[in-house]
Amino acid sequence: MNGEFDLNNAWFPYQPSKPARLLSPIVLAYAGDAIYEVAVRQYLISLPNLRPNHLHRSATGLVSAKAQSTILAYLEPELTEDEKDVVRRGRNAKSGTVPKNADVLEYRHATAFECLIGYLYYTGQQARIQELVHSSIEYMLNRSK
Repeated sequence: MNGEFDLNNAWFPYQPSKPARLLSPIVLAYAGDAIYEVAVRQYLISLPNLRPNHLHRSATGLVSAKAQSTILAYLEPELTEDEKDVVRRGRNAKSGTVPKNADVLEYRHATAFECLIGYLYYTGQQARIQELVHSSIEYMLNRSK
């Protein structure tokens, strides 16, 4: 992988204004949040018994800052050095806001996770996104709480 955006493998034909390594971690997290949300929704829609309220509650359990922080802690040992660097940048980024249902540490870890997903998307690493999302969902659904 050369780390450049590939229009042929992108969801939409809009190239970022800069190479992924030069995009701010908050911008990568902004994209990564949406990408992860779509992945979770697609997973949930693949399951039987599609009641809207159940879909929403299930999605929230996988996309909340608390869930993403937990997922990042689980995934970190499996990340490459490049991915760990992206996570570090995301964790240290200052967004200026904290959601009402998360503490600052959870929020920073969630931002780091979203930053990683955004980075992988903009560097054309779709298979890696699929691998990490699948692993994340499996972990969250099968862990003892």
